[in-house]
This record gives sequence, C-alpha cells and structure tokens, in this order.
Amino acid sequence: MGYGQVLPHAASEGLVRLNVGGVRHAVDPQTLLRFPHTRLGRLLRCQSEAAVLELCDDYSDPEREFYFDRNPQVFLCVLNFYRTGHIHTMEELCVFSFSQEIEYWGICEFSIGNCCSNWYHERKENQEDRHWDCYSDDQAPPSFDSSMEELSALDEDLVKFKGAWCSELRSYIWLRLEDPTHSRSSKILAVVSLSVVLTSIVAMCVHSMPDYQQHDKNDKPIEDPVLTLLEGICIAFFSVEFVVRLVVAPSLCRFLAKPLNIIDVASILPFYATLALETADEENEDLQNVGKVVQVLRLMRVLRILKLARHSVGLRALGATIRHSFEEVGLLLLFLSVGISIFSALIYFAEKEDQDTDLGTIPSGWWWATITMTTVGYGDTCPVTVAGKIIATLCIICGLLVLALPISIIFNKFSKYYQRSKAMESQGIEKPERKDPELPYYSIRDLFSENLYPFLGGLAYRGSVSSKGDTDASSLKDMEMSEKDMEMSEKDMEMSEKDMEMSEKDMEMSEKDMEMSEKDMEMREKDMEMSEKDMEMSEKDMEMSEKDMEMSEKDMEMREKDFWEKGPRGL
Repeated sequence: MGYGQVLPHAASEGLVRLNVGGVRHAVDPQTLLRFPHTRLGRLLRCQSEAAVLELCDDYSDPEREFYFDRNPQVFLCVLNFYRTGHIHTMEELCVFSFSQEIEYWGICEFSIGNCCSNWYHERKENQEDRHWDCYSDDQAPPSFDSSMEELSALDEDLVKFKGAWCSELRSYIWLRLEDPTHSRSSKILAVVSLSVVLTSIVAMCVHSMPDYQQHDKNDKPIEDPVLTLLEGICIAFFSVEFVVRLVVAPSLCRFLAKPLNIIDVASILPFYATLALETADEENEDLQNVGKVVQVLRLMRVLRILKLARHSVGLRALGATIRHSFEEVGLLLLFLSVGISIFSALIYFAEKEDQDTDLGTIPSGWWWATITMTTVGYGDTCPVTVAGKIIATLCIICGLLVLALPISIIFNKFSKYYQRSKAMESQGIEKPERKDPELPYYSIRDLFSENLYPFLGGLAYRGSVSSKGDTDASSLKDMEMSEKDMEMSEKDMEMSEKDMEMSEKDMEMSEKDMEMSEKDMEMREKDMEMSEKDMEMSEKDMEMSEKDMEMSEKDMEMREKDFWEKGPRGL
C-alpha cells in the first residue's frame, strides 16, 4: 500500500472515511483541515505508513477507511467541533473521561463552548477537591480553564492564511512576530522589541530632568539632540513593526480591534502629529494653538509602557482579569459611589457649623470620602468635630468591607489567569502546525493525455479509431466494458453468483452510459458533420446496453461484431 497516496485518493473521492468504535463517518477533508494541529488534521498530511499508524489504530486500504478504537459518542462532539469551532460537553460522561478523549483528539480545553465551560470546570474542580486532596497548592496540577485565548486565537489566524495572497510568507512573518517561542529568530525579535520599548521609556523619563531641558534666547524649549535622535529611532522601529504586522495580518478588522494594537497606534501617532505641526509655519496663530494641544498629546507617550504587555505574562493576565471581571469592577464602583455619596453628605452636615473645617461643601466631602473609603488617607482634609470623627470611623470600616468583597473575587481571577499563562509557557502546550507540507503539483489533464494518446494510437492501428479527436469518454468506456465482458464470458460460461453481481454492475454502468450518450447526442447536434454518425452510435450503444442482461456467447459475439463493424464508421 502506498500511504503517501492515501489522502489524494480520499480527496479525489471527496470524503474521508472514519471508523470510530464501530461507527462509520464520512467527512469532508476541508472540514478537518480547519484545525491542522489536531489528530485528524495531522492525519490528512501523513506521507508514510509509520506516520499514519502513529495517529490511528488501523487503516483499511481497500475501503480507504481509518479506524480508531475510541468512544463513538464523544466523537460526535469532536466532529461537531470541526464544524463550529467549539466543543460541547456530555453530562452523562465523567469529566475526566471526556477530558482524556478530547486530549486524545488533540483538542484543548480552550475550545469548550462558553455555555458548557463553567459547568465543565466546576464539576472538574469538585472532583479534584474530592479525590486529589493530597495535592498542596504548589503541587496542584495547573488549570487551563477559560475561553479561547492566545493559542486558540493564533490557531484561528493560521487557518485564515489558507488561500490568501502570499500566505506562506505572511504566515512565516506573522508567527515570528506574534509567537516569541516559535523559533530562535522570533526570540531575537522579541528581545529587540523589548529593548526598544525599555529604551523609549527611559528616554522619556530622562527628558523630564532639568539637565536635559534647555531654552533658547526667546525662552523657547529646545529638544536635546541625543534624546531626540533616540526617540526618532524608537518611533521608527515601532512604526516599521506596526506596518509589518498590519500588512501580514490575516484579518485587518480583527487586527485593528486588538487592544495591544490600539496601544501601538496611540503611542505612535502623537509623535507624527507633533512633528508635522512643528515643521509647519510657526507664525500661523491657528497652528500655534493647535501645537499647544499637541503638546498635551505628547503625554500619551506614557502609553508605551503598556507595550510591555506583549512580553509580560503578568500584564496580559491583568488585562484578561479586567476584561472578564467587568461585573465585579462595576459592582465595586457602584458600592464606592453609594458610600461616597452617603458619607460626603453626612460629613457636610456634621462639619458645616465649624469655621475651621475644610469640609464645608458636599463636593469637598466627595474627595474626603473617596480617600477615606479607599484607605488612602492623604491627611490634607480631616474632620474636626466629634460627630465628624465618628462618621469618619464608620466611613473607614465601610470602605474596608466594600473593597474586600469584590477585590477578593478579582484577585482569584487574576491568580487563575496568571497561573494558567505560566503553566502554558512552562509545560509547552502543543502549538499549531507552523507550515503545511507542500504537495507535488500534478496536472490531471496532462497525465490523462500522456496515457490516452498512445492507447488511441494502438486502436487506430487496429482500425478502431482513426484519429485523436474521433472518440470520446463514453465510447472508450463502452469499449472497455465490452472487452471485460468478453473475457468474463470466455473464462466462465456458467451463471454464478459473481457473474450476477458483475452483470448488475454492468447494468448500472450501462444506464450511466446511456445518460452520457444522450448528453453526447445534444452536443453532437451542434456539429453538422458528425450528427448522423453520433446518432447511429448512440442507438447501437442503447441496444448493446439492453442486451447486456443476457450473458451468452451469442450476445457477446454479436456485440463484438457490431463493435468492429461500427468502429471505422461511427468512431
């Protein structure tokens, strides 16, 4: 068996046949190739017997069928994952058995749908608490529960490259820019990018020092040439990096919607806006006013610090925590707003009669209540009356209670995301295939013509075909069927069960030949020279198809005689 040709056969037939636990499935290969890093996705690219047998339990060459000795019920969920991109759990199955099944098929828990994710992980955690109490906090196995994040998003990006322009080059660059652990070159790029970000931040901080702030005769600030050059180099690097990411991105809309890319734009644009206005006519009053506004925009350079999130697991975990904790954050702000409103009003009524107090208005009470409830306590404003101090004590206690409840939930989420991110890096979760192997290119038309024309030449020599253009696919099939029937009749004269099966197949082929002959007749009507000969050949083909029901020597001799009689004329 040629395992290198297993998949071309399956592709030509249009379906991949899978037998999972005795249940057979026929699947479109393109559906499985949506996720090339999974077991079935890798199976479609196998080119050797050893590679095939590593991924499946057995393979039937005659039936072109892959066999897997796995749970057939879970495979229905796996098959639905290839169609929708999400896998849904089975309540009747143990969570650990389900986890082992999807791990076997190469599907990570990131792909569990949001509707099933909470139930699945809660049930799994309960089982872990019940049976795995021997683990300490340091020994507990890491949990990878969450929705699709970095690896699954990278997988989706790789799938989108298929069929796009310059897909190989773009995916090559994209992987090295987005995945620092992909190769040595990607690690070098990550280190260089991190160094430039840190250099830009240090230059921005040094620029604020008095020693580097000079003025000309008109008391106009002069930029330090070294810091200006350093900032220009950093901005040039950021600009080139952003443009390259933009060009090779698989989806432009999704790329521009990512928070990290928005941060990149916000940290680059103020520099170019300021540079454009500084090079314009400075005598124009409008431009000078706009330039003052742009000077404020230069404060946005501090956003470059957030670019460290590309290289920091902690910052990415913090961003994921805030993104998934908007309800808890909203609850925290609501509690603070209610408490600030109540205690600012109470402190106003308690302190308004005292002339030495700084809390004579409710807005000033807002500031005091905010720093008190958050336990900051600047000390710039404080109550002086006994009633005010009692209210301040209640405000502090209330602030501790209000902050403790939501912050504990937010901290637990942050700890979970941080541990998951660190575990992903330390345990080396399987990443998507980096590059699909190139299959050799074959032209079916050229291969067919190279093998067909010598065959037609042999027939022409025997007097059956006069030229290359005097035949078609239907007549060739008829001739092949006739030769097969003649060989069968000579070898086996008795009507056996095998002959009956062959005759039924011949009948089906004959019906198909009749349909093809009718289509040929319609096409040949347009050709005035060949119409009469084609009609005669089609009628004789129909008569021959009806006579295929009787498997006798007399019918076969008549068919052979008719074939050779009509050959020189009809063909």
